[in-house]
Amino acid sequence: MKLDEVGKTKEDIVNLYETYFYETFKRFDFIAESGHDAYLVDESGREYLDFMAGIAVNSAGHCNKKVVEAIKAQCDDLIHASNYCYTIPQAMLAELICKSIGFEKIYLQNSGAEANEVMIKLARKYGKDNYGENRYKIVTALNSFHGRTLATLAATGQPDTAIQHNYDPFIPGITYAEYNNLKSFEDACDEDTIAVMVEPIQGEGGVIPADEEFLKGLRKLCDERDMLLLFDEVQTGWGRTGSLMAYMDYGVKPDCISMAKAMGGGMPIGAMCTSAKLALTFGPGAHGSTYAGNPVCCAASYAQISEIIDNNLSKNSKDMGEYFREILKTLPEVKEVRGRGLMIGLEFTKDIATDVKYNAQEAGLLVTAVRPSVIRLVPPLNVTRDECDKAKDILERVIKKLI
Repeated sequence: MKLDEVGKTKEDIVNLYETYFYETFKRFDFIAESGHDAYLVDESGREYLDFMAGIAVNSAGHCNKKVVEAIKAQCDDLIHASNYCYTIPQAMLAELICKSIGFEKIYLQNSGAEANEVMIKLARKYGKDNYGENRYKIVTALNSFHGRTLATLAATGQPDTAIQHNYDPFIPGITYAEYNNLKSFEDACDEDTIAVMVEPIQGEGGVIPADEEFLKGLRKLCDERDMLLLFDEVQTGWGRTGSLMAYMDYGVKPDCISMAKAMGGGMPIGAMCTSAKLALTFGPGAHGSTYAGNPVCCAASYAQISEIIDNNLSKNSKDMGEYFREILKTLPEVKEVRGRGLMIGLEFTKDIATDVKYNAQEAGLLVTAVRPSVIRLVPPLNVTRDECDKAKDILERVIKKLI
């Protein structure tokens, strides 16, 4: 919908938000009316270089042609059916994902939080089914982010923040250890621990990549103690870090992996993948969802993932990521540039990230602030060198203005 189509002004839309919405977001001062490639277009026709990509969602670009065509075609045939039915988009998507990333079984969900939620449920049930009533504990990392349902909020290692404030008591059995500190995880795991759950790169935590030795150590620890290794790849998956899934960068395969964001090309979908043996934990009635595996979302996901694979966007992510990180190092007030592929954290010497975010938007660039001193840059995976240069130039002007 566009303003001229509904007969309203920008002020009318803003007033509707102020009247009816819970305001849990500090929004940019524009209406997103359309998008193409790496650009979001507002109500006046102004284009913004979108290095948020819908928060790591639009990895093949805004309104990717193949994704749009798949959505339209599926809507003509079938928009929704219950999961008591077989549907073609579900079946084709399951095969594509499992064969592409080396897993045997998939459980479709509606979002990243739900994908992580079902991963937590699977681990707890697996522990109790196979080891007894007390084997349900899970260790996650401090500074992590796994979602905003009560279980994923408990798994999110950010105590004393607004994310967790006054939502306690959380579900029992989840404790935290220090990220990139194998000894801390070894100490946190006891005889009742059934799983370790981590992000290969902590996104909301400030774009902190895992050390290879740390993930390999977690794999060894889990093998030695009969625990499951769970990777939250909601943000890192599908080409973002330079390979299809981040675990492939590290050569450490988890027992269970979650995904969402880039998976759907803008449509709400998530998933969990496991081995066939682990999938036996869930039988009829053990879990379910009305909308999970919606035919339109699955058709969009099939098109999106095919675009990423067929156009080798993982390779472009790796190449452009290396280039972009290097030129970002030349910016003023930069303390560190970190990340893998096109998942990049830019840390400043001062707490100016939020100011950079909103000033950059005014200058035509969209980024997110994930810590007081850190902005996150997650552009579409088909971003060009010229677009990286343009983003760097805007950031340079903004930073110089602020200091």
